[in-house]
Amino acid sequence: MTTTTLAVLVPLLPFLGAAAGLLLGRTAPGFVRPLAVLPSLAALALAAIVAVRQGGEAAVDSATELTPTGSVPVELALHIDGFAALVAVLVAFVATCVQIYSTGYLRDDPRYPSYAALVSLFTSAMLLVVYSGDLIVLLVGWEVMGICSYFLVGHYWETPEARAASIKAFLVTKLGDVPFLIGLFALATDAGSFRITKVLSTVVNGGLHHPTLIALLLLAGVAGKSAQFPLHTWLPDAMAGPTPVSALIHAATMVAAGVYFVARLLPVFEASSAAMVVLAVMAAVTMAGSGLAALAQDDIKRVLAYSTIGQLGYMTGALAVGDRGAAVFHLLSHGAFKALLFLAAGVIIHASGTNSLAAMSRMGNLRARVPDAFWTMTVALLALAAIPPFSGFFSKESVLGAAEHAATGDTAHIPGVAGWIVLAAGLLAALLTAAYATRLWLLAFHGRGVEAPDHGRQPVAMNAVLWVLAVPSLALGGLAYRVLPNWFDGRDLTPTLTTSVLGTGVALVGGIVTYGAWRHTTARAAGAPLGAVAAHPEGDAGLVEAEAIASHTPAYGDVASAPDPADPGRLLLGPLHRHAASGFHLDAVYAALFVRPVMAAASLVRFLDREVVDTYVRGAGTLPRLLGAAVRRAQTGNMQTYVSALLAGTVVLTVAVLLVATGA
Repeated sequence: MTTTTLAVLVPLLPFLGAAAGLLLGRTAPGFVRPLAVLPSLAALALAAIVAVRQGGEAAVDSATELTPTGSVPVELALHIDGFAALVAVLVAFVATCVQIYSTGYLRDDPRYPSYAALVSLFTSAMLLVVYSGDLIVLLVGWEVMGICSYFLVGHYWETPEARAASIKAFLVTKLGDVPFLIGLFALATDAGSFRITKVLSTVVNGGLHHPTLIALLLLAGVAGKSAQFPLHTWLPDAMAGPTPVSALIHAATMVAAGVYFVARLLPVFEASSAAMVVLAVMAAVTMAGSGLAALAQDDIKRVLAYSTIGQLGYMTGALAVGDRGAAVFHLLSHGAFKALLFLAAGVIIHASGTNSLAAMSRMGNLRARVPDAFWTMTVALLALAAIPPFSGFFSKESVLGAAEHAATGDTAHIPGVAGWIVLAAGLLAALLTAAYATRLWLLAFHGRGVEAPDHGRQPVAMNAVLWVLAVPSLALGGLAYRVLPNWFDGRDLTPTLTTSVLGTGVALVGGIVTYGAWRHTTARAAGAPLGAVAAHPEGDAGLVEAEAIASHTPAYGDVASAPDPADPGRLLLGPLHRHAASGFHLDAVYAALFVRPVMAAASLVRFLDREVVDTYVRGAGTLPRLLGAAVRRAQTGNMQTYVSALLAGTVVLTVAVLLVATGA
């Protein structure tokens, strides 16, 4: 079987699994779990074979015209280079882990068949984006992911939080997709084709007429999809969905699509120095702001959500300094440890008896209760904090090293100011990342919260997935930075001494300072009990999460609502804590700038429609009605009245004629 045929099957198998799951979900429920897991597992095996065959060599290209358009053709095309081959393996790997994990996490959920089918469709759409060699076909996968995220984030549609989060995710990403679509058409118009290879060839030959405009339009879509400032506000709210969905979105699909798109079309952005500086500023603001916000969150999933935003900022920062190898390297390592973090958080949420909103301050005695989650999450947090020798250290240092090269002028066609912006923001983000990672670890596993009823060990499928993901989180970086340059344009990914020392140093400072603040606040808060927990019947993790969100109370009982006084984030942030906890009020700003004016305009239109337009419509009907009433009054049915009216009319006409004749 040829490499092209295998590549076509990679996104096709999850799609067929999704279709079969939807058709058989009600009639043959016993087939739902195999149809969820096996297609993703088969896609993973085929993606691995495609990657081995591609081997980092020349890209695999294949195309056939999808339909004649009369102008720019649309082609069903594949373009599989080293980046695409490895990212596809990541997507299939994480999706398979999420499907296996979900068989235990949502084992009693009545809507599991539709959930599993949507996850498979989500996976298929992302794989289509990764392998696509035509921008229109890529756009199809891009938009299918948007609608899948809407349904999956709103899985617990009974709760207002889930409904609002799904609508917000859909609308914010669509807000970026509108200029993104315009940018794609403008790019294809200049290149005369939607084929990625032809677009890149046009860029190399200087054929783009408006590179800055096109790049900025495309960046709007990237900012929405990859949750970058200023279109990042949907991602923390999306935590209202099931935890495995969060793992899939944050680790391998949706948010990774924007970064991957820029990496694939990086020469388009490099054609405009202004666009590269804008990309650098966007990455810097995203890294710094998300780090501060993560340090102030109480919900464990919202901490991880802001963490994802910040790590995506690292990737866009690497792209801003022209190193797509470093960006995709961090995308790969981040996919492994972020999936592990979210799936371990799902175990913690169930075991701690808290809901997915405002949970960490109420967690207590979890280290002994969930040893699998404790050890694997510790590995993932060390990778997140970029502590050597964990995978995050090597990939993050490759980003900082690329920024250093750009800042010192070693990277051609990249403005030096972009390098300095990314380097400074990256070091600040390293400090903040280590701080909130340490805070999460301390509050989740060593917190003072009240212990919830013990539900025993988690399902084997859930714990097994945690350990599978722990392997690349621990070992991927040390092996990958030596091998990946052969796949990534030959760019060296070896950590540099300067950024390694600076990055690791600030990370250690962030972790140590946070630990010291925690010790200080714990000592000060000693003897301040947080409350008591009442018993609650045992239940499934997914249903527990849904019920807890719906009730706005901690699951398994009622816990005192006062925040944990031993939270080091409050001490470290001081007066900034209140603003950081609300995401620096960006939602309020957007409500004032966009939502309220739109609502006011809608109210005005409604008033004009009801009070002005409808008045004319009603008036147009009233006049004939009055005339009809007057005529109806004349129709009495009395013959004498009719004869009298006829005679009177005759007299009037006769007099009128005589007057006219006399006057003449």
